[in-house]
Amino acid sequence: MLFSTNKICNYYMKKLFLLFVLIISGCGKTENRPENTITFWHFWSEPNQKQALFELIEKFEKENQCKVELTELSWNDGKTKLITAFSSNTQPDVIELGSDWIAQFSSTNVLLDLTNDSIDFDNFLDYAVPPAMWRNKYYAVPWIVDTRVLFYNKKLMEDAGLSNTPPTTYSQLIEYANIINQPDKTIYGFGTNGQDPHRLYKKVLPIMWSNGGDILDAVGSPKINSINNSDALNIYLQLSRCGIIETQRQLDSYFAQGKIGFVFSGAWLLEKIKNENPNLNFSVALVPKISEQKNGISFLGAQYLAIGKKSAKKDLALKLIKFLTDGENALTLAKKFPEAGFPADKNYSNAPELLSNEHKKIFSEQLKHAKATPVHPRWLDIEHRIEHRITSALYGEMDAYSALNTAQIEILQLLNSR
Repeated sequence: MLFSTNKICNYYMKKLFLLFVLIISGCGKTENRPENTITFWHFWSEPNQKQALFELIEKFEKENQCKVELTELSWNDGKTKLITAFSSNTQPDVIELGSDWIAQFSSTNVLLDLTNDSIDFDNFLDYAVPPAMWRNKYYAVPWIVDTRVLFYNKKLMEDAGLSNTPPTTYSQLIEYANIINQPDKTIYGFGTNGQDPHRLYKKVLPIMWSNGGDILDAVGSPKINSINNSDALNIYLQLSRCGIIETQRQLDSYFAQGKIGFVFSGAWLLEKIKNENPNLNFSVALVPKISEQKNGISFLGAQYLAIGKKSAKKDLALKLIKFLTDGENALTLAKKFPEAGFPADKNYSNAPELLSNEHKKIFSEQLKHAKATPVHPRWLDIEHRIEHRITSALYGEMDAYSALNTAQIEILQLLNSR
């Protein structure tokens, strides 16, 4: 018997619908795993990073007769994948989080409260602890801390008739960058982050902090349109005019190629230079000051470990967190690749093995004058509005104060919309 076209279509549509129902019904069910197996989602995706982490995990597995299933995430879409996992009840047992993500997740009640779980938070660096907290409870454990410093090209400074001494104030940095800048020869005085999500604010906020400004007040209300912040943004705008505006990745590449005089960056650039241009005549310095009387403040980056509230393996998950955040094990990671930063365990953060490197010593010194983003559940939304308006100022669509005043209004609307 021959089937009509409509009957054939209906037949396959029913099959597809049944398949869809089966798929949906399977979502939200956590895969059954052996009692001695836990899952760990992390962001160490480079080959040397993965190898160093894998070796530590192997040690933990042998000591605890268990299995840890590793899943790599990227900073570009990792948060989205975590939100999806929590929504579908497929979240991992152990999760690595950036310092500016913890409040968003802990405030939505998806992380395990670790306040009474025998973790001594006094063992960790004082400035690394606040981002782990939400409403006076601990939802994550500090693991690794790091910061950004000023990278400078000695050869370009010498070619421009400058000494090898790096600038110590922002006015000096602007002066030196202007002298070095020769865009017609693809030589740039300063590398400015432009429309670079999750990175631009890390370059502007430190100047605001160094100038006595801040983003939120003590009760979480925005105050970004202050004169201090406006003056700080004008400094960044001046720097942008004596160099090139690009993404962080491209700025790092240009610096490694010897094309940029000054750039703010992290320890990952040390490894890039070592691999791509080991003869580059460069060094690193503390971030500049606004004036000689105050220290220049940099951005504090930190990694934390948390446990999903619905984890069925909480005891084993807690053992893994204690193992990885133990100073000796965190130091093992830090020694194997420089971009790992420093252990958050205060007894190991100044280990001689790390400070023997002259560049890492500067990073360690800068950590004494570094600051994390405000602990706020909607920080990422606030960050987006700040970066959007700073970009408007960078490309001449607004002046510094107008850009920050618009951001102030938009952030107020955001916070009042809940």
